Parts: sequence; C-alpha cells; structure tokens
Amino acid sequence: MSLSQTAGRPPASSFGHLEDQPAAARRDLAVARDVLTTEATALTALADTLGASFAAAITLLRQASGRVVVTGMGKSGHVARKIAATLASTGTPALFVHPAEASHGDLGMIVAGDVVLALSNSGEAAELADIVTHARRFALPLVAITARPDSTLARAATLVLLLPQAPEAGPIGLAPTTSTTMQMALGDALAVTLLAGRGFTAADFSKFHPGGKLGARLKRVRDLMHIGDAVPLAPPDTTMDRAILLITEKHFGCLGIVDDHRTLLGIITDGDMRRAMAPDLLTLRADLIMTRTPRVIGPDALAEDALHDMTALEPKVMSLFVIDAERHVVGIIHMHDVLRTGVV
Repeated sequence: MSLSQTAGRPPASSFGHLEDQPAAARRDLAVARDVLTTEATALTALADTLGASFAAAITLLRQASGRVVVTGMGKSGHVARKIAATLASTGTPALFVHPAEASHGDLGMIVAGDVVLALSNSGEAAELADIVTHARRFALPLVAITARPDSTLARAATLVLLLPQAPEAGPIGLAPTTSTTMQMALGDALAVTLLAGRGFTAADFSKFHPGGKLGARLKRVRDLMHIGDAVPLAPPDTTMDRAILLITEKHFGCLGIVDDHRTLLGIITDGDMRRAMAPDLLTLRADLIMTRTPRVIGPDALAEDALHDMTALEPKVMSLFVIDAERHVVGIIHMHDVLRTGVV
C-alpha cells in the first residue's frame, strides 16, 4: 500500500491532468517542473561546453600516481563528498578533505602525487585558501570546478572546468540548485570517463561493492557453487536404481553424468525419469535416458545470470552444473544459493 493510500488520499497518478487539479496543486507542480526544466537546460549547456579543458583534466587525473583529493565548502562540499565516493567506487583512488578541517591538520592527508579537485561555484570560498596554498607549495595539480573564470580559485588552478552561466532554480534564484546539479553531473562525467578509459568491468566494480543488493547481484557463480563431493556425479554406466539413490542423497534434484575426466556428458532429472518410465527403468544405464545437451553455466558468470537462466528460460530448472571451458564439471549451483544472497 502506498503512502498516499495509507493517508486516505488517492494515488498521485489519479489526480488527472494539470488543469483538473486544485489551484494550489497546479502552482506547486508548476514550480517543481520549472526547477527540473531549469536544471535540465543547464545540464545541456554544460554538455555543450565540454572540450579541451575536460580532456586535459581526464589526462591529469588518469596520470596521477596518488589520489584525487576532492574538496569544497557548504553545498559544494556535500557534492564533493559524493564525487569522491563515486571516483573511489569506480576504481579511481579518491578522498574528501573538508577545507575547514584541512586548516587544522588535515592538510597532512594531501601528499605528493595527489591531484586536488576543488569545487566552488563563486570561486571565492575563503575556506579553500589553505588547500590552494598547500597545493601550490608542493606543486600539486589543482583542478577547479567553478562558474567564474576570473575568480581567485580559477586563477590559482592548473586547469579550470568552467560551469556555464545558468540561473539557480526557483522563484528567488538564490539557493544552490542548478549549480550543484551541474557540479554533481560533471563529477559523474569525470568518474565514468576515467572508468571507461581503464576498461573497468562489472567484476572490478563488485570488488568495491560487496554488500547489499548491488553486491549480491555482482557475486559470481564460483562464489556460491557447491564443489567436491557435494556435486552429484556418476559415470555413464551407472544403473538407474543407483542413480535415483544418488539424486536423493545429494538433494539437487539431478545427477550429472561424466566421463573419467569429469567431462559433462549429460544430466538426469525427474523429467528424464518420467519420460523413460517402464518396467525395466531401474536396470537401464544412466546414459541411455540422460539429457545430452543440458543447460549449464560458467564459474565467472554473475549470480544474477544464473538466476535468469534458471527461471526465465524454458524449461525452468532449480540447479545448474558449473563447467569450465573444456566442459569439466567444477561445481553445481542451486536456485536457493542465489536467492539467499538477496539478488531479488
């Protein structure tokens, strides 16, 4: 049940067209849409201004032997924290340094090899002075994100990423809105461009995101599969009376039929046994009734892919044998193994 329903109001989607709504609601929606339109227009303008300075900044950040030290004051500081977190989680070592704390000892966190990325819409945040001086003293590259090319920060910077002139959103146009949106988006552009340039993959991403639903989605089959004696395997000459005992004992609902090198030849499931039902079923060899082209998965596949192969394809299955490039069985994964990680 939605919040609006619990409050005794119809869902938002039932209010109908704008002209059918009360005057107060129309006014509120008009303001909100104006905010989004103003910020969207500014982002389009920002994209159009990207050029040599942005490319040079990417080269500078990519070649840094140390970290990207991101800093800013006030709302720019909140954005700077997020940019540092995004960079770090996508493979670019980064940290946030609060400019006020820097003046009381945290300058020691900024060392040779680092690049400083400083955010200030006006370029005149007094609290940035000590970090700027520190960067110049130790010849550290300083990249400024600001809207004023003639500001103190811009003049001190090695490179300037200039935000286009755009009004702050809202009727008074004073609260940092459009400017912080552009800062955030530009930080994302830097992080993703660096990510793409180094060939950062989902596997790399998972190393920095082991927790929560995202971490679950990025787990590999090899992290969840059962191995060794737990895997239900038998040679092709196994008779079905023994095969049924093995299927029951191992609790996966299937049996892999392998040769002496653990190469998967086929599998036996309940469905195979039903299709082969006859008075002599228990005396038949397993390789006579097995499915010779079973659905399988590799150990490096994502857990999410394993769940898709079990549930989205027909026929649906509860388990998948895990094989290597030579079709040698290296494990087995059950649907419950995947669900326990919290993928869905």
